[in-house]
Amino acid sequence: MSDSHRQTDTESVGGAGWAAPPTAKDRAAVQRAVDRLLDDLAPERAATHVERPPAAIERHRTPRGCILQAATGAVSVSWFPDSANEAALGELQVVAWQGHVSRPGSAHRTGGATVARELVLRPIEKGAAGLEWEAADGTRYDTDALAAYCRALLEDRMRETGAAPTA
Repeated sequence: MSDSHRQTDTESVGGAGWAAPPTAKDRAAVQRAVDRLLDDLAPERAATHVERPPAAIERHRTPRGCILQAATGAVSVSWFPDSANEAALGELQVVAWQGHVSRPGSAHRTGGATVARELVLRPIEKGAAGLEWEAADGTRYDTDALAAYCRALLEDRMRETGAAPTA
């Protein structure tokens, strides 16, 4: 995989990534960052009755995530918020899949997909500049870099199976 994601050198504040227990304002900031990431990867589309031509990468949006599906692989991004009375804010799960992922509620079922790579990230405070996403190994991404990383994961899935990567 290309090393196209930006990492930062800032230190985590507090054990859960926040200087103090998260406030409603903190939770709203994290939700905005999640929404921005999902909008970047799979913008919500207005419902239409017009048949869309097939795309090299199908983008499907769910209330708490998205799926980027190519012919031979996919990347799913899912947000799991913690409850309002917990000290943590939640976690973001990024999964690279080999094969075709069946969407919830879809009548189209396939032979299934297998997990090729999984990354779980937690939001951490970055001071006045906002927040970052931190993986268990300490790697950090800003929201734009995380979106680029997700697209690179999908390109890797496509490249490993011989499908031509496209934007």
